[in-house]
Amino acid sequence: MDYLLNAYDYFRPGGGIMLLLIVASLWMWGLVFERLLCFWRIQREDVTVHQALMLVREGRPVPPGAGICRHMVDGFLQSRTGSPILDQRLLDQHALEQRPRIRRFLPAITVLAATAPLLGLLGTVTGMITTFDVIAIFGTGNAKALSGGISKALVTTQSGLLVGIPGLFMSRLLMRRANAIERHLTETVMALKRAV
Repeated sequence: MDYLLNAYDYFRPGGGIMLLLIVASLWMWGLVFERLLCFWRIQREDVTVHQALMLVREGRPVPPGAGICRHMVDGFLQSRTGSPILDQRLLDQHALEQRPRIRRFLPAITVLAATAPLLGLLGTVTGMITTFDVIAIFGTGNAKALSGGISKALVTTQSGLLVGIPGLFMSRLLMRRANAIERHLTETVMALKRAV
């Protein structure tokens, strides 16, 4: 309970900007954990290129799972025609249908991570405006009145950076994982095109 009160005392000087930062942070980290879990499941449950080739050659049903290539092979097996040219186009189509699943939420994570420091900067500006308003009314002799605006400026700036820096790092990490999954999908499609 004391921890919550201390957190409230820390966030309170930031005002409405801190509320926006908290919402942006929770939203961003929710999307990050969703993507981490999704990529972990895809990489754990997906078929290898060799397994995809065996499934297509034997025409066996694809076992259920979360893999991108698994879904692509399953869709291809259900719609293939036997014509090599048409089947190659079907492979491209099914692979294209899977690509949005890989990049889902990644732009939103990047935007939220980049927005957090800007919200912190907005808090800095509003805190400084509050400080100058106090100086205009009371002069520089009232240190307690001045500290409110300065506190708002510093808390929001610090919080914006604390949200933004790890968010950009995680955005880059997730982008690299998405690229690796897309490379695997491309390799699988190329191998299957040679086999059909």
